[in-house]
Amino acid sequence: MSSLDLETQNLIDPSHHSPPTTTTIHRHPPPETTSKQPNPLTSLVLQPFQWLKMLSSELNPSFILGIFVIYGLSQGFSGSFFKVVSDYYWKDVQKIQPSKVQLFVGLYHIPWVMRPLWGLMTDVFPVMGYKRRPYFIVAGVVGVVAATTVAEGGVRVGVGAALWCLIAIVAGMAMADVTIDACIARNSIEFKALAPDMQSLCGVCSSAGALIGYSTSGFLVHHLGPQVALGLLAVPAASQIFLGFVIYENKTSDDSLATKRQVMKKLGGALKGMYETIQFPQVWKPSLFMYLSLALSFSTHEGHFYWYTDPKAGPAFSQELVGMVHAIGAMASIVGVLIYHKLFKDYPFRNLLFFAQLVYGLSGMLDVVFILRWNLVLGIPDYLFVVLEESVSRIVSRVRWMPMIVLSTSFCPIGIEGTFFALLMSIDSLGSLSSKWGGAIILHVFNVTRTDFTNLWLVTLIRNLLRIATLGFVFLVPNVDRFHVSTPNDIVQSGSKSADLETIDDDNMQLLPLKERH
Repeated sequence: MSSLDLETQNLIDPSHHSPPTTTTIHRHPPPETTSKQPNPLTSLVLQPFQWLKMLSSELNPSFILGIFVIYGLSQGFSGSFFKVVSDYYWKDVQKIQPSKVQLFVGLYHIPWVMRPLWGLMTDVFPVMGYKRRPYFIVAGVVGVVAATTVAEGGVRVGVGAALWCLIAIVAGMAMADVTIDACIARNSIEFKALAPDMQSLCGVCSSAGALIGYSTSGFLVHHLGPQVALGLLAVPAASQIFLGFVIYENKTSDDSLATKRQVMKKLGGALKGMYETIQFPQVWKPSLFMYLSLALSFSTHEGHFYWYTDPKAGPAFSQELVGMVHAIGAMASIVGVLIYHKLFKDYPFRNLLFFAQLVYGLSGMLDVVFILRWNLVLGIPDYLFVVLEESVSRIVSRVRWMPMIVLSTSFCPIGIEGTFFALLMSIDSLGSLSSKWGGAIILHVFNVTRTDFTNLWLVTLIRNLLRIATLGFVFLVPNVDRFHVSTPNDIVQSGSKSADLETIDDDNMQLLPLKERH
């Protein structure tokens, strides 16, 4: 090798003439991150807001606003406030027997049974090009007028006129509820993975509104009187009018929709689609179970209300305490929503409803214990025991109710989702009406009056046994989870029925999500 080659090799490979050196790598600890780990408590507080932000990004923010207004203020607050105040109104102002009040309460459910009519109107009868917004406004006007009338009428308002006013207040709530439910049903179909989240948001808003309504009802009844307190329901009704003006909805651009011929064609198509869909066993069987589970659980609420406010036969609860007990129950409802959302939303519907219905029947025995005053034998004060009973009842009721609603949203065909979901919810209301009237009959048969509560415990026991008997019908519910529920379009893959369900124009039938449809 020449010297030139040797020098070149030395330049290229210095290790040729020198021993390899060991490079010492000093491993320093990784630099401390400047961002601190989030506080668990802070994360817990921020989680609901992050959840709402996610829903708003996936769905129209005005749709989320609608849920807050209708489920939170109108249905949650107004429904709970109305329940307590109207009970005192019939008891203290009109002096009505509990069995008769139970009958009146059943009449409150007639506007809810008429949900298919409201849903049909919102689906196929647009007003000035809008299918949702005008019905929020109409619902609000009806509620404002009715609440103002019963408040300003004074003692001149008779039983019949007062009953009509109270039914009108409920009708305003029902119409607004159907309109927002149409939006929920549509978005639940398009965003199936978010269906439990939407129902959870509805449940939380409803329970939070109920918490406020119950906690203020007793105080306001005590200081304002039942009649004036009912007039305050005009405020939530006015919020429905506000929502009708601000909520986002595309105005239909098809002028032919305004013609009578086109409207009647859509009406016929909607009725035909509803008729064909309800015939599917996958649809009518769970709907039948929903009705039976409600109808067979006779409501004895008015008998209980008269008993625990009676100064001689019952514990003589004050107006404020009654409101606070219901308020605690509303908090328990929120817990029930969280339990379902966090633990049970992915369980098969049949298994979940079986155990929920079983616990529902067994927990009703707490009412029997309370009426017989066995709680005092156990050393548990009345106020503590009634809080325990109300909390358990509300949690179990919410866990039992939510899967039925999630299941119902899966059955709605695109294009008539408002009408069909209203039909399913009217079955729910019909079950509640049957429960109220069944309770009125059994209270009358067993002679439970304003002053005689001897057989109230027996009436309650019969109610609990009927709840447990409902387990014999749980086979009507599909044993699948929410991801494997068969929708109408899944049931009928081809053929005339499938075509019929898709013939109804679904353009602008819903508040559209901000993101494009999947």
